[in-house]
Amino acid sequence: MHFQLPLVMLGWMSLLRLKPVEREGLTGSLLLYAMGLAGLLLSGFLHALEARTAGPAGEFSVLVLGLASIRLGGMFLFRVLLPCAGLRPPRMVEDLATFAGYIAWGMVRLSHLGLDLGSIVTTSAIITAIIAFSLQESLGNILGGATLQLENSIHLGDWIKVDDVVGRVVDIRWRSTVVETRNWETAVIPNSTLMRNKFVILGRRIGEPVQWRRWIYLNVSYDVTPRRVIQTVEDALRRARIPHVAMEPEPNCVLLGIKENTVEYAARYWLTDLAVDDPTDSAVRERIFAAFQRAGLKFAFDERIVHLIQSGEEQDARTQRRDLEQRIGIVRQIELFAGLTDAEREGIARHLVYAPFLAGETITRQGDVAHWLYLQVSGEAEVVLDAGNGQKRSLGTIRGGANGDFFGEMGMLTGAPRSANVIAVTDVECYRLDKQGFEQTLKARPAIAEEISLLMAQRKADLASAQDELSQAARQRLLEESRGELLHRIRRFFNLEGA
Repeated sequence: MHFQLPLVMLGWMSLLRLKPVEREGLTGSLLLYAMGLAGLLLSGFLHALEARTAGPAGEFSVLVLGLASIRLGGMFLFRVLLPCAGLRPPRMVEDLATFAGYIAWGMVRLSHLGLDLGSIVTTSAIITAIIAFSLQESLGNILGGATLQLENSIHLGDWIKVDDVVGRVVDIRWRSTVVETRNWETAVIPNSTLMRNKFVILGRRIGEPVQWRRWIYLNVSYDVTPRRVIQTVEDALRRARIPHVAMEPEPNCVLLGIKENTVEYAARYWLTDLAVDDPTDSAVRERIFAAFQRAGLKFAFDERIVHLIQSGEEQDARTQRRDLEQRIGIVRQIELFAGLTDAEREGIARHLVYAPFLAGETITRQGDVAHWLYLQVSGEAEVVLDAGNGQKRSLGTIRGGANGDFFGEMGMLTGAPRSANVIAVTDVECYRLDKQGFEQTLKARPAIAEEISLLMAQRKADLASAQDELSQAARQRLLEESRGELLHRIRRFFNLEGA
């Protein structure tokens, strides 16, 4: 056995380079090998003293050395050599091969001592039959674990569902499979249960990335067309990048059924990280909720619910008046409407639609045609220009606050496409005013168009002057040209040419 020690040292050094989890059992095997070597030295010392225990001590030491060598050899073969060749057999195959090596080595040592192997095998067969009969359940679990490993049915890291247990597989043992749930629970499932019953592997499909389709259910009243609901939900989920939501396949919305009092829909998306299902469901619901508020849609409820507290007409009127006054205050802060009377501001305020956006959502998209503007009252949004070839340039930041701010006025006043993207940096609260909401005020007093065109021309000239350092004369010339062009476009868009 003089050649064995260098081989053991070589294998030990190779195994030390493995991951800690793959080095499991290495320390114990080395200690066992060291005990065998120490036993041989002790046996040699006793033999020199002609002690009777020298022979048994030597045989026992050789047995221990052999067992340790088989264990280390199995680890080196299955954890170093085979992976280098691109083969990664299940851990259970390593255990079976090592166990078979133990049995063979034990037989060799017994034969060396002069025992009859035939009688040993016969006796072992009888004992094995007795043990198998008494341990049917345990053997079923062991065979189930071996089958799962050999068939490659379940991999470590797979998310599975067994009855009411949903979790990730962290270990496949001889007797059981260990599953960790999202609630920090560890479920130990007997392998025989997995073999006898149906279990579901979540998110796995041949040739596809790991992702799991999730369903978000919502009820809407009959007075909203299905096409509008589906379009609102799909736009909300496809326009914003939501963490852990796959863009391929795209999220979608389907009409599930028509109930007694409501219409049921389901938003469906594909989850890329199965460990964060509930938080991602919550983020998707937030996007849908905000999109419904922007679109003026409401979720339906069961009309059979009895409301024990009812608001009187007087209280409703006070609430509506308070909300209207708040909106009038917002309109009063907007520079674009500085020349309006109080009555005109109130008329515009009555047409405002509450439109919240969550961080990361696109409020306006460059090139889109939308005949409304946004009055931003809180939050922060970034103006981003798509310069082509995938290049994007930031043009500035819009911040809602005490003075308010607005954007998208060209779309509402002239029908022009959006000139840039506006993306919510934080959660943003806006009110939307569309062309119809402003048309009545403009047609009642067409002179407002001149005031607004002057203001818009001044903003355009100020921006050009800041970017290109225009002279005062050039700025004035640009102001006059822009004012005339804008006034003409506003009058044509609102059919005020004869006014």
